[in-house]
Amino acid sequence: MFVGSTVTANELTEADPDRFAMVDKEGNDLGWYTVPSDLEILKEPNSDEIMYGKLLLNETKRMLPDNVGATMNCNSCHVAEGKANFGAPYLTTSHQYPKVMPRAGKMVDLTGRINGCFQRSMNGKPLHPESPEMKAMLAYMDWLSQSQPEGAKVDIINAPLVDESLVPDPVNGQLVYEAQCATCHGDQGEGLKDKRGNLIFPPLWGPESFNIGAGMARTYKAASFVKFNMPMAVSKEGAWGQGGVLTDQEAIDVSEYFTHLPRPDFEGKVNDWPNGKKPKDARY
Repeated sequence: MFVGSTVTANELTEADPDRFAMVDKEGNDLGWYTVPSDLEILKEPNSDEIMYGKLLLNETKRMLPDNVGATMNCNSCHVAEGKANFGAPYLTTSHQYPKVMPRAGKMVDLTGRINGCFQRSMNGKPLHPESPEMKAMLAYMDWLSQSQPEGAKVDIINAPLVDESLVPDPVNGQLVYEAQCATCHGDQGEGLKDKRGNLIFPPLWGPESFNIGAGMARTYKAASFVKFNMPMAVSKEGAWGQGGVLTDQEAIDVSEYFTHLPRPDFEGKVNDWPNGKKPKDARY
């Protein structure tokens, strides 16, 4: 309790951890997976490494300036430090790799997947796979999923689908952007920093944004994220940043608008989808 304050510890919001059902490959019940509290990290033998990984994911631009070209952090896209359902969560990431990625056309491990984000979403350079920084980020993701039994399927959705039969209308998208997005991301999509230089909201286009090779540069992929996570400050109940404000059409329109505005190129795009099946919203 702070002297002179009317707020006491007893008045703080009680924690209510998210839980998700788990089943095995045959669909048998494996009980519940509970998203761990960060307060539990200090109980781990590699707590320093996990905490370093958590810091890097939150403050990637500041901590790794040689590897991040955009004004963005990993958690600019991974909502609530990767703990939010529908918000590109890390909660099951460790168990999902390696796997065949259609864009790469080959098996990709988690190190390769993270470095893909460095090169595309953050328009930068990959980390050395054996670097302390890469190992720390992997340690944080491993910690999040360590209570999940091997082979468990957790009822978590990375990004729900939107109706891809809908035709984008960028003119309406600009109106949606001005009404719902510009307050945080700026009139020119430049993002928002505080007076100390801390990144508050990432730029959505322009030289400091993600490049054309990022998944977020695709209309329908971006629309899924926007519909279920944006605008972040609207929700007054439950967890912060739950989206659900825009219709599918509005989310598609605004995503068509901002993804097609100028942004950095990505030379490596020429190697994408070598086996075909390029999605219809790919920009190249």
